[in-house]
Parts: sequence; structure tokens; C-alpha cells
Amino acid sequence: MLGEPEVDCAIDCVGFEARGHGHAGSQAEAPATVLNSLMEITRAGGKIGIPGLYVTDDPGAVDSAAKHDVLSVRFGLGWAKSHSFFTGQTPVMKYNRNLMQAILWDRLNISEVVNVTVIELDQAPNGYAEFDSDVPKKFVIDPHGSLKAA
Repeated sequence: MLGEPEVDCAIDCVGFEARGHGHAGSQAEAPATVLNSLMEITRAGGKIGIPGLYVTDDPGAVDSAAKHDVLSVRFGLGWAKSHSFFTGQTPVMKYNRNLMQAILWDRLNISEVVNVTVIELDQAPNGYAEFDSDVPKKFVIDPHGSLKAA
């Protein structure tokens, strides 16, 4: 790892439903892959934020350990590099009012930020299929075409 570029801080916004790398790795969940990757790329003394979702029980997890929130995290690497870990839910209420005002006063186009794709009702089955395939889109079903009129 010597000589590899590292970052000062990193954020896990994925959580326990992460997938591995490449085509083969994208097929199965790898619950600890993001945390382990972040510890590898974060410099000694760096900080790692973990707002990504980790639950205490996941009956659909890939193995019996992960079903009970036991992950194979390289904690020794984080310790050796003196990482600071910050976990938990993000403080959404802290930003809620300012975000709401930015949206209401058209200072922020939320549909662009979250990549909204407006579809008609008959396109819904394809929209759900795309969503399930992890495309980075949010689908809004507009059955009466009222969003186009607005």
C-alpha cells in the first residue's frame, strides 16, 4: 500500500447492502466491503463517516453472521492507522428547514439532484425493473400527465 494515494476522510453512504467490485462482484452482497475499502484508502489519522445503513438484524443477509450484524471488518487496520469513526444516522432535522427553503424558493432543483425520471403509468413495470437493477434514478409515476402540464 506504500505510495498509493490516500484521502484525508471518507464517507460510507452505502451500508450493509453493498456489492463487490466488477461484474462478478456486483451479483452478491458484500456487507463489509465499503468499510474495508474506506480503511484502505484513508490515510493514517484520517476520519471515516458511516451514515450508511447498518441494521442489527437482517434476515435476508448473505450469511448467518451478517444476519445478526456481525461483519468481517478489518478493525485492526483501522486501529493501526488511527482512524476516527463517526457512525449513526445523519442529523436530517438540522438541515431540514434550509433545504426546504432552498427547494421552495427555486434555489435548488431537487429533481436534478436526485435524478428524477418521470414516467407514465404504463411504463411503471419497466421503471420498477430498472429500479431493482440499481440504476441511479428515482422514478415518479405521472398517470395523468399532470407534471408535464405544470
